[in-house]
Amino acid sequence: MEPTDQNRKAWDEVHRRRSQAMAGQLGIPEKIRELLPDVDGKHVLHLQCATGESTAELVELGALVSAVDISAEALDVARDRAPDVAYVHADVHDLPLEIRRARFDLVYTGGGVLIRLHDLDSWATGIASALKPGGMLFLYDSHPVSRCLDGLGHWRDDYFGEPLGASEEQERHWRLGQVVDAVTGAGLLVTRIAEFQTLYKWLQRDRRVPWDFALLAEKRS
Repeated sequence: MEPTDQNRKAWDEVHRRRSQAMAGQLGIPEKIRELLPDVDGKHVLHLQCATGESTAELVELGALVSAVDISAEALDVARDRAPDVAYVHADVHDLPLEIRRARFDLVYTGGGVLIRLHDLDSWATGIASALKPGGMLFLYDSHPVSRCLDGLGHWRDDYFGEPLGASEEQERHWRLGQVVDAVTGAGLLVTRIAEFQTLYKWLQRDRRVPWDFALLAEKRS
């Protein structure tokens, strides 16, 4: 399935706003880098790569990177930043056959990705098909609990409510259990979940709240 024109336009606008709002602050957070396995010489698939800040850092760490995003505009920026990458213009819910060949040692994705997913099962199934036996999924993102709170830690939404939004263009609120169920349902074994007070030191947040998390999962042979 090719990305629709509506989806492309929506993602292009998302990436424009993201780049403007977070100039100089994108890339792999320090605490995530500490958890990241050795990628030197490994085949890494970066999903929802956006404008390629983290993609370039993976290349600097020695990874052989392929990167996927639905926004052609974002991929153009990423190519300029990290030209030695195989870029694929595609929707992560329906990865092309060239990606689904069980050849990657690591699938890396993170930083505002879950809210853009409208079908966790198709997303996780695609990841499982891309990984070779023994390969690993590395996901990090805002903690689902944090999306129910304001910046001062006050509750504003029901964590156990239904996912927000009925269309592909709207942001979704996925619970941590739903993410884990999708990953394990695709045949991957969750090996670690790490929770963080925050990954971004420049944000003033209530430190009693888990604002970010990371999930690692392995494809067993």
